[in-house]
Amino acid sequence: MSIFSSVMMALTAGAHGPMWHDSLQWRNQTASIEMQAGGGFLLHAAHDTRRIPAPPYAVQTASPLFDGLYAMAQDDLRQDSVNAIRDGAYDHDQPIPCDCFATGEKWPYVWTRDLSFSVDLGLWRYDAARSRNGLRFKLSGIRANDVPKDPALEGPVVMQDTGSGGSWPVSTDRVAWFLAARHLLDDGTFASDTWQALTNTLAQDRQYVFDADMGLYRGETSFLDWREQSYPAWTQDDVVFIAQSFALSTNVLHYQALQLAARLAGERHDARAADYQAQADALKAAINAHFWRADRGMYMSYIGGDGAPFDTYDLLGIALAIDSGVADGDRARQALANYPAWPAGSPVIWPERTDQPIYHNRAIWPFVSAYALRAARKLNDPEHIAFEIASVMRGAALAGSNMENYELTTEAPHVDDGRLSGPVVDSPRQLWSVAAYLAVVGEGVFGLENDGSIQPKLPVSLVPMLFGKKDSISLQLPGRRITLKLPKKLDGNLLVAGDTAQRGDESVVQLMAIKVPVLGVRSTVPPFAPSAPAAPQVTRDGADWQVRSAAPGVLYLNGKPVGPIEGKLAVPATDALQCFSLTQTGAGGLESLHGPSQCEGPFVRVDGAWPRAWVAPAAGNYQVALDYRNDHGPINTGITAAVKMLAIRCDGGAEQRVPVVMPHSVGEELSTTARFTADAGAHCSFALDDGFNMSYLAHNAHYTGGTGGSAPLNDADVGALRIVPLP
Repeated sequence: MSIFSSVMMALTAGAHGPMWHDSLQWRNQTASIEMQAGGGFLLHAAHDTRRIPAPPYAVQTASPLFDGLYAMAQDDLRQDSVNAIRDGAYDHDQPIPCDCFATGEKWPYVWTRDLSFSVDLGLWRYDAARSRNGLRFKLSGIRANDVPKDPALEGPVVMQDTGSGGSWPVSTDRVAWFLAARHLLDDGTFASDTWQALTNTLAQDRQYVFDADMGLYRGETSFLDWREQSYPAWTQDDVVFIAQSFALSTNVLHYQALQLAARLAGERHDARAADYQAQADALKAAINAHFWRADRGMYMSYIGGDGAPFDTYDLLGIALAIDSGVADGDRARQALANYPAWPAGSPVIWPERTDQPIYHNRAIWPFVSAYALRAARKLNDPEHIAFEIASVMRGAALAGSNMENYELTTEAPHVDDGRLSGPVVDSPRQLWSVAAYLAVVGEGVFGLENDGSIQPKLPVSLVPMLFGKKDSISLQLPGRRITLKLPKKLDGNLLVAGDTAQRGDESVVQLMAIKVPVLGVRSTVPPFAPSAPAAPQVTRDGADWQVRSAAPGVLYLNGKPVGPIEGKLAVPATDALQCFSLTQTGAGGLESLHGPSQCEGPFVRVDGAWPRAWVAPAAGNYQVALDYRNDHGPINTGITAAVKMLAIRCDGGAEQRVPVVMPHSVGEELSTTARFTADAGAHCSFALDDGFNMSYLAHNAHYTGGTGGSAPLNDADVGALRIVPLP
């Protein structure tokens, strides 16, 4: 029996009527709901009972379970609606006035990505003012003193929260803010703030994290920011690789921000409209050129800074790619159909890691499921639509709250598995999980689009649960009501809009059944990838490098596969950079993540006072990096990644300015690398100018969780300049 068939049986069959009419069963657990006088509900969750007050906005279907969970989401949202927030890393954990949404019971603060995805999933419909307040809280100008001013930067930028290696530009998904802001531009002042923040943030990211050779933006995967959960385990103490790499989700978010910039510039008759659109079009092409993996029929979650492919995938990145239009046509259909699922729902990463506890690893996150639902709707896929709706419903019902995440196979908020137990952290009424259930109702069932149009794409398989013996169901929202009327014949697998009548604030949609192709929910995949191997041993043997591997695997050279390796392999040596890495192959042909690289080449170390001098031995491209140490914060958080601009002046050429990032480190590291060109015999000078980091933001004067709060700090102990010719 397929996953979809088993889920549909649970939705539509039971000894006392439809199983999901007023109750559900899952792995010997039961959740049920009773309607109460006055419009409230009593939920008997798997391990607790919860009284749910009558909601301000009701949904009326044949399923008290579905309706009651909608009421519970609104009650969770009410509890997350606060007039003050706090976090241990800001203002010494003292309350900060803000009429906004807190992130969850265990996270009583406002975080950029959490709020942005939550608002984009529909919170803007329920409380636009509170949504704007929270988004404004995540904008900041530059500190007035002791910070170098950028004359091109006027007004605010979006904050990247504390994070890997000292935050931006290791993590670069702050542009998710614009997914939320685009829904709230009917307020003139907020629209003006958004436009300023958009142009400034895009300008900064173009300067510091855009790689012109790849046509992509660097930085960490969006939301998947616990390094060793989704990146190779060796990144736990070395995030330079992450700062140098490219992530699917973060690049799609930049694409969407550029699309918004092109639209808003056009509306303002701003000359930059064509440039923004050209950048968006080029970025879409680059994403499709570099992230698509034909042998998997999916977009990779991330690739190395040298373009090395990684056999790893994440649901948010794929869903965003489909919904944004970056993935279109056959690639969009393949990506959704080939991403695996388990009976409980869709994992946020695949394959899973055998050596990591449950959190992003081996987990379902409802907000990501809601984006997968949005992607399934875009592709008119009834099986995926029904599957994601069922997953979000079941998790909320059994837990008695819209939890942050669930274990993949049990959909439980906690599973004992020794040192791998988890989810390691799991908060009730997590804001983006609340938004996920609201999206299940508004988008998933009633078809409410972002532009306000009503385009139901309701699987016929859900009719027994939602309609029962009723011929219509209704949803009340702020300022409007939607009623869906059942057709007389269900001769298809998807219900879509037929005739629509407007009666005051009520839209009455006559559904009609159509037959569409089914992509299918993929379930037969190996769950775990093999572990990443150690770095190869590389020794010179005459004209060759002898590359040794402790286990059979695949050898990569400068990001490109050389071929299988077992024991040792000879690779011709060149007079340019050669970086070797290994992967292992496991069940089902799954490839492990890459082990650490071992780089060889005619490196030149340039020391001394700045500016430093060097003479190019030959004409061509060179790679440059800095030995450094940055002990201004732990690897997993902070705001003091050191960001510098290396100014390179070589005889016969224009000045070349390249950004260099030095994240928080454990001991001495090598910074991110950059390219420059020089003619043979050219004398080159190197000056290290100041760049920009998150400690320069005025908002971060409130940061008390580490360095960079009381005063801006953008510094590292810099050692030798390392130069090597590129192939």
